[in-house]
Amino acid sequence: MKIFFTVLGAAVAFFLTVAMIGLTDWDRPPLAVQQNGYRGTAMAQVHTREAVAEKKEANLAPAPADPAEPGDDLAGTTYENVQVLKNVSVNEFNRLMVSMTEWVSPEQGCTYCHNTENMADDSLYQKKVARRMLQMTQHLNSDWKDKHTGGAGVTCYTCHRGQPVPANIWFTDAGPNRPGGFTARNNGQNLAKSSVGLASLPYDTLTEYLADKTIDNNVIRVNSTTALPTTKGKPIQDAEKTYGLMIHMSEGLGVNCTFCHNTRAISNWSQSTPQRTTAWHGIRMVRDINGNYLEPLTSTFPPNRLGALGDVPKVNCTTCHNGQNKPLNGAHVVDAYPELTKSTETASATPPAVPANPPTMPATPAQPAPAPQ
Repeated sequence: MKIFFTVLGAAVAFFLTVAMIGLTDWDRPPLAVQQNGYRGTAMAQVHTREAVAEKKEANLAPAPADPAEPGDDLAGTTYENVQVLKNVSVNEFNRLMVSMTEWVSPEQGCTYCHNTENMADDSLYQKKVARRMLQMTQHLNSDWKDKHTGGAGVTCYTCHRGQPVPANIWFTDAGPNRPGGFTARNNGQNLAKSSVGLASLPYDTLTEYLADKTIDNNVIRVNSTTALPTTKGKPIQDAEKTYGLMIHMSEGLGVNCTFCHNTRAISNWSQSTPQRTTAWHGIRMVRDINGNYLEPLTSTFPPNRLGALGDVPKVNCTTCHNGQNKPLNGAHVVDAYPELTKSTETASATPPAVPANPPTMPATPAQPAPAPQ
């Protein structure tokens, strides 16, 4: 009997193997490979063509509204209680309002922000938030243009994608309710959280690295810049937090580590790609948005729009990028809306300064630029 079952099992295994090899499509899917580093360093982004096409389709920028008719009347003198777009012509103002409705609240319409019985009324919190978001958009397109947003710029649609509340926002993670005693402290780890790719890493790195505008810029670091320790150094927990942030950025942009880093020398700036400098500024830009534009709105938002700890909704890399290294396929979305490319605000504080270039870290001599592919 034992021999019978042995032979039977072998026969079943043989036929299953034949079926698996003969009936399964083992062809490798067509790949889209983009080299973004030096030859021989395997610095490339590899995706299936199907995934690239799907992502591109999901990130199409909306067509701009028809150009506004010329006119000399200003919105600030024609309408009541216009604070941010005071010096924009009436026709340009109305065109932008229609576009904002399509970008943010296509189903709710104007009533999402306005009391249509009295358009000058500020009773709806959405109108107060929208006013500040307009100022933020102008700030991003003017003060951050050279450092991060570039000529493509951003509009309300970049984050909202036709929804009143952007899909990719976040709140400070309070973590689980834990009992007291020796097991109360878990270093913010060992919880399956999407913010760190479901890894066993600190699950709330965003609050420290993307929400604290006063953070020490040297805190995001994995290894030392010297061969031997010269200071107390960073604990291993800080390195784990840094890895958590890097995972978030990788998934938010739909790229791997080699998009910015040469993995043979992660900390070496001279062997990194230009995208690393852009990302360096992007981290600081997100802190600027969260710390200077969203956090001050805490008292403006109703309790149901706040997080478990009473904090406002905040942005991260995914909010704009949505899984692509360039939001909305790199479309120059502000070209058709010049009123969003410069500051026209009259009722807000001076925007915070944009940080200078990233520090130059000890590095080997610069390598030649990668050959075009």
